Amino acid sequence: MKCRCNLNRLSHLSLSHISHSLTSLTLSHLSHLSLSHISPLTSFFSMSSDFQTRLQQLQAAHEILLDTPNQPQTPGNGIYTRWENPVLTPAHTPLFWRYDYNPDTNPFLMERLGVNATFNSGALLWNGRYILVVRVEGNDRKSFFAIAESPNGIDRFRFWDFPVLMPETADPDTNVYDMRLTAHEDGWIYGLFCSERKDMERPHDLSAATAQCGIARTRDLVQWERLPDLITYSGQQRNVVLHPEFVQGKYALYTRPQDGFIEVGSGGGIGWGLTDSMENAEVRDEIIVDGKVYHTIKEVKNGQGPAPLKTPEGWLHLAHGVRNTAAGLRYVLYMFMTDLHEPWRITHAPGGHFIAPEGAERVGDVSNVVFSNGWIRTENDQVFIYYGSSDTRMHVATTSIAQLLDYVKNTPADGYRSAASVAQRFKLIERNLT
Repeated sequence: MKCRCNLNRLSHLSLSHISHSLTSLTLSHLSHLSLSHISPLTSFFSMSSDFQTRLQQLQAAHEILLDTPNQPQTPGNGIYTRWENPVLTPAHTPLFWRYDYNPDTNPFLMERLGVNATFNSGALLWNGRYILVVRVEGNDRKSFFAIAESPNGIDRFRFWDFPVLMPETADPDTNVYDMRLTAHEDGWIYGLFCSERKDMERPHDLSAATAQCGIARTRDLVQWERLPDLITYSGQQRNVVLHPEFVQGKYALYTRPQDGFIEVGSGGGIGWGLTDSMENAEVRDEIIVDGKVYHTIKEVKNGQGPAPLKTPEGWLHLAHGVRNTAAGLRYVLYMFMTDLHEPWRITHAPGGHFIAPEGAERVGDVSNVVFSNGWIRTENDQVFIYYGSSDTRMHVATTSIAQLLDYVKNTPADGYRSAASVAQRFKLIERNLT
């Protein structure tokens, strides 16, 4: 009877208490149990065993994914090398971000906080490690920043244990995303990102939003200081990027003025402006460095990608361009170069796209899109270009400063007419066949 009383009390206890209590039962105790007592015990042991087995399977599969080596796609186009696997997907996020490991509160080991996408990452070479500040989007559609690092930049990316704890301003963001990292000559690492809020001038339109440039800075990538949002006088702002050096004794910003949250309207183009301080950043005057052009890859809108790379011949820029198609908007990447001493003046602009979505990259939450806001230059002038595909996952393409300079200087500019494009191709064919 003593054993029966103990078992009756077990129905009020947690699984962890039951497990502890069961360890005190001897075989002699169990010999007195009826089938009605044994049946729930069998279910408990089965459930506990299934939980641990499933957890071990998840962890083993996760480790295999994280340790999968990446391979280059060959032969490539000579401009850059694509790599076979995405460097980050939602499945790369830590299991303990998504699953409750407690069998008492999650007996079926369900995914409690799912991750929908990992994309549009800022990038930095920091203490010898390849660092990505990733836009992570949960199943609830809210984005946040998290840091993943790799020893070689092409595979074995692992997230830090905790996401970035980004402070809010007095007017809290609804959503934050697409951080551009700049290690500025003032000694700070700045992160500029899109801060999205509800458009309170249209309270009944639940899709109406506003976009402004949020600003934060850090010295260790752990503690972030939130600064006031950028003030401009040209409408909303997306894709704002901090130039890595002072210009005329001021901080320089690449901007993207626009009339609305999605549509640029009469705005658009990559802008340029100066501010005295990043602590209260304000751009009073903007000029357009690189505007939209009819019937090109950037006829709808365009924006600066990461901060430009300095070379003896000028500043190398990576940007995204958007055009409309019957299937919707198509995002591609393109390049240009600006003057070394006047970073707002374009000196070279190759025609057409630099990277466009291919194969599986074309499929995702927002299909037919590639977008980049991060690249890394190494000490030996190798360049790692990180780009998101279809607002879902992250990829890498590798190249070098020498290749990029050759590309921007020697690729013909857009002729803006079919006849001009044919003339360019005729010259190439004639040179090759002569």
